[in-house]
Amino acid sequence: MNHFRFFQQVNPFGALLILCLSLGCLSGFACTSKKEVSSKQSASIASSVRKGVAIKKKKQASSGAPLVNASFPAASRLVAIGDLHGDFNATVRAFALAGAIQLPKGQEVPHWVGAELVVVQTGDQLDRGDGELKILQFLKRMKQEAKAAGGALHVLNGNHETMNAMGDFRYVTPAGFRVFTGTTSDSPLVQRFKTSVQGRAAAFLPGGPWAVELAKQPLIIQVGAVLFAHGGILPAHLAYGVARLNQETSAWLLSKKSKPPALVVSPDGPLWTRLYGSPVVDAKACATLSKVLEKTSAQLMVVGHTVQPGGVNFACSRKLARIDVGLSAHYSAPQVSILEIEQGRMKVIEGPLPR
Repeated sequence: MNHFRFFQQVNPFGALLILCLSLGCLSGFACTSKKEVSSKQSASIASSVRKGVAIKKKKQASSGAPLVNASFPAASRLVAIGDLHGDFNATVRAFALAGAIQLPKGQEVPHWVGAELVVVQTGDQLDRGDGELKILQFLKRMKQEAKAAGGALHVLNGNHETMNAMGDFRYVTPAGFRVFTGTTSDSPLVQRFKTSVQGRAAAFLPGGPWAVELAKQPLIIQVGAVLFAHGGILPAHLAYGVARLNQETSAWLLSKKSKPPALVVSPDGPLWTRLYGSPVVDAKACATLSKVLEKTSAQLMVVGHTVQPGGVNFACSRKLARIDVGLSAHYSAPQVSILEIEQGRMKVIEGPLPR
């Protein structure tokens, strides 16, 4: 399993991680000195890891992974929820505010009550908080219950999901390592991590049990006339092919491909771009957005990734919605803020978020 060959990619993120390896500072690696890692070990690690429009499905060579859908029919009521970052309490409150579940009391297990409601969560379930495993289990159950009720929950991958699949654990809390202690793997790559980190590595490196679940999550989807991505969609992403990008990323997470698509790690990729997240979105960015909407016959793009301190907001004549509101306790957001689209009308719904 060549999980870390992505270090060979020439991009700022690959370079940063190579630097971390050479300094022995990549979270979890049992590196004893700069000299040891910067020579043979770093070379060994590097050698052992890495037009979908409207959105049209394009015939392509099989990647060895199951089909990851990119396009879904319009929903009468659609709710979008941004970055969760390990905060299970905030996750539950956001879903309750959306009408997907009833707010549980005590140790009650929440269940889907949203009927035909469609919810999209735009990625970054992982890192920065202690409740990651609870979130992953909750979302998995909600997908099943929503489907059975005639609704849907679409969960996207964000940059923090792919970072974990790459073994980049810099933003993991101590509890985030401990909770995966029981996960084991005989992969030699897992053994290169410190003992305290091996459980998480076994869970999230490609082919691991939670990487297999992440493989079911797309990077980009379109629901009716609404586009969703963690960071945003650029014309170059459409030229590459949305279905192709989703499929190749899935195959990599399943360990059926040796490295992720270059767009997964690119600073201009759909997981990393901040073109649409700036406090002021300039005319050039809005022009880029218009090109993407035109090519996909969409009317709106919804993105997360860049925290919006004032809550969900709009730009580019309300053709762009930014929904990362820093829900996680890491950011201390005072309230839940989510986006509702019902019968074509957009509304921001807000509610309290007790800490």
